[in-house]
Amino acid sequence: MKLSDVKKLHQKKFRTQFGFYLVEGEHLVLELINVAQHDSSTLGDITLYVTADYEAWLKEKLDSSVSNMKVETVSSQQMQQLSDTKSPQGIIARVPLPNSALYSERSQTSISANKSSAEKYIYLYEVQDPGNLGTILRTLAWLGDFTLLLSPNSVDPYNSKAVRSSMGAIFHVNMELNVALESLGERFERFAFLDMNGSNITSNTFGDYQCYLFGNEARGVPVDALSKLNATAYTIAGSGKIDSLNLASAVNICAYELTR
Repeated sequence: MKLSDVKKLHQKKFRTQFGFYLVEGEHLVLELINVAQHDSSTLGDITLYVTADYEAWLKEKLDSSVSNMKVETVSSQQMQQLSDTKSPQGIIARVPLPNSALYSERSQTSISANKSSAEKYIYLYEVQDPGNLGTILRTLAWLGDFTLLLSPNSVDPYNSKAVRSSMGAIFHVNMELNVALESLGERFERFAFLDMNGSNITSNTFGDYQCYLFGNEARGVPVDALSKLNATAYTIAGSGKIDSLNLASAVNICAYELTR
């Protein structure tokens, strides 16, 4: 790819067109290298763009046995053009989008619910904040055994803000994109969601569900959809001094409860 095309990957339409996204900064690239060195087949062919200042660092961190990473040295001016930060560190990776992230309906049916599995599914309906999404990814990666489902009209997890917020967790969480809310009934039998009037999530029954539904930061999950799915309401008990939790905080508390 031309560098002018690489820069375009900060926009979702070009990520979709070219099939790549960008990972920027020392911490994220180091996590990417660690993943590649353990199982390069999961990532595909990666191109690392580095300034001269990072060439020695890269030689130290990158195992010569990793065959799927190509390195291109660029000038500081070119790095400034590639980056979407004011003061780029000097290292950016161009990474292939996973097959499940190519925004096609066909790809969304590739993972079916295994009713005998301990794995849980977290469904986010039209989440808009990339920071929330990145934080949720970090928690799910930390706890393990979760698949994240994102509805249409959700923020793209491969945009630069979400990738940065995930702190590398995006490489470790199974995700499906563009999963329609109305399609969930064909995959799962039991659903849970959060509501102020629900049972406490510390209840012994909270872990008995296959799919946990969380709504848009402002609107939640549509009530009619919850009714059609016969979803069961639970609540996170609080002091009562405020009337809501941040979406990422709510998901993180529930995910932790499910792994206790």
